[in-house]
Amino acid sequence: MNKQLIECVPNISEGRDIAKINAIAAVVETVEGVKLLDVDPGKATNRTVITFVGEPANVIEAAFRLIKKAAELIDMSKHTGEHPRFGATDVCPLVPISGITLEEAAVYAHKLGERVGKELGIPGYYYENAATSETRKNLANCRAGEYEGLKEKLVNPTWKPDFGPAEFNEKVVKSGAIAISARDFLIAYNVNLNTTSTRRANAIAFDIREAGRVKYENGVSGKMLLDKDGEPIRIPGKLKAVKGIGWYIEEYGIAQISYNLTNINITPMHIAFDESEKSAIERGLRVTGSELIGLIPLKAMLDAGDYFLRKQQRSLGISEAEKIKIVVKSLGLDDLKPFNPNEKIIEYLLKDDTKKLIDLTVTGFAEETAAESIAPGGGSISAYVGALGVSLGTMVANLSAHKAGWDDKWEFYSDWAVKGQTYKNKLLQLVDEDTNAFNKIIEGFRMPKSTDEEKEVRKQAIEKATIYATEIPFQVMETAFNSMEVMQAMLKEGMQSSISDAGVGALCARTAVVGAYFNVRINAKDIKDRVFAEDILAKSEVIYKKALDIEKEVVDFIMSKV
Repeated sequence: MNKQLIECVPNISEGRDIAKINAIAAVVETVEGVKLLDVDPGKATNRTVITFVGEPANVIEAAFRLIKKAAELIDMSKHTGEHPRFGATDVCPLVPISGITLEEAAVYAHKLGERVGKELGIPGYYYENAATSETRKNLANCRAGEYEGLKEKLVNPTWKPDFGPAEFNEKVVKSGAIAISARDFLIAYNVNLNTTSTRRANAIAFDIREAGRVKYENGVSGKMLLDKDGEPIRIPGKLKAVKGIGWYIEEYGIAQISYNLTNINITPMHIAFDESEKSAIERGLRVTGSELIGLIPLKAMLDAGDYFLRKQQRSLGISEAEKIKIVVKSLGLDDLKPFNPNEKIIEYLLKDDTKKLIDLTVTGFAEETAAESIAPGGGSISAYVGALGVSLGTMVANLSAHKAGWDDKWEFYSDWAVKGQTYKNKLLQLVDEDTNAFNKIIEGFRMPKSTDEEKEVRKQAIEKATIYATEIPFQVMETAFNSMEVMQAMLKEGMQSSISDAGVGALCARTAVVGAYFNVRINAKDIKDRVFAEDILAKSEVIYKKALDIEKEVVDFIMSKV
């Protein structure tokens, strides 16, 4: 079963006093197993978004400690800022990351709220997927009236808190209230404008956000139009799953449109940006860039990269790092301050710090291989050679996509480059996995063997590890062989000035197949399950012979051309 992981993104009502912010954020890491990912303060909003992740029980313990510390250090009676707020820890959403559903996360949200109300005496509301009623699902409803309206709100039977005291007592005067939720991943995203006008920024926000704007008798003035239930009639905005308001940021001297993208599968960041840009131009304004608050999933960045590459009719088969650079420049994410992907992309922050072969320099990899240790060996080298081979084929596809006069064929080459990148990434992953598989065999042989029971456990562990150490080079064979299709296509359809590159790529792939085949054979001979061993050997033999046939075709083709 996958480990359950949730992300917690509390927003505290302090964005200017760094000492206080650091003191509040620091309590997160006092809980074992919780990783603090990001602390993103905003001076104008006087608000800081803090992000941390871990297993559910540990995360809600860390959240409780953070809420307690914020209540001690932040005095809401003295707070001012551009962003709506009603508490020292204003909101505290729990976001499922892996192995846990929204419904399960909501249970943890309720546990956290109950404890906050009982132990800290802070009133609050559950919203989104943790809400106790339909009216309370929307955060804007829960926070309506903000801190200044709490005195009347808390004693209003309609808005009795879900937890904590229903009174504006001395404790609440200082700490305010809190909203706790379970929700999907939300992106807080601001679009920068070349104006200082909050009214104009709001006009664009109303154009874009799902709620749109209220309808008036004379268009934008006169009597507000109401429906049969007495509710304001609204003109919907362009985009679903988007909330937005305009504001002026004194820190930067510009107006911004501040968006919450509540479902990036419906409206991703790049669509919100483009539609804002269109609306700004219609109103005589210009978008100068944008700002990401908190963290973003890697997929959202890569999807944005593909979007802009398609608009430019460029190949999508480029590296992850290059796509991210294109996104940063296309969205102007570095307009106001530097954008560091390693600090803003959630997967990069959660990346395992274990030393990997593929993270070494070319020289370092060669020296590690040449050292006295047994691994990395032929299996890892085969996978790496295969990765280099298909990288060459991918290069030819990308160059062909750029060739003058071939503009109408860019998608054809882009598709081949994307395939090449997929093969390359798989082979790179197998470089380290082959070494890991070998190490599992070594671990098996080091297991105790004093008793009959220990001997049997050791024997089974060695058998299991040996099977795995045979399956990995077989995967290298399969992947490297399949990758040859990229080089074959580029030999026939790619730039003819690069056929030697495609040819070298094909020969590298052939080497990877043959090298991995050697590893399959040498490991399979020690497998006790001979049915499995004979089956994988037979499959390997077929791939091996086919790779040699393709090699001959490639060599013959190139020799006929050069």
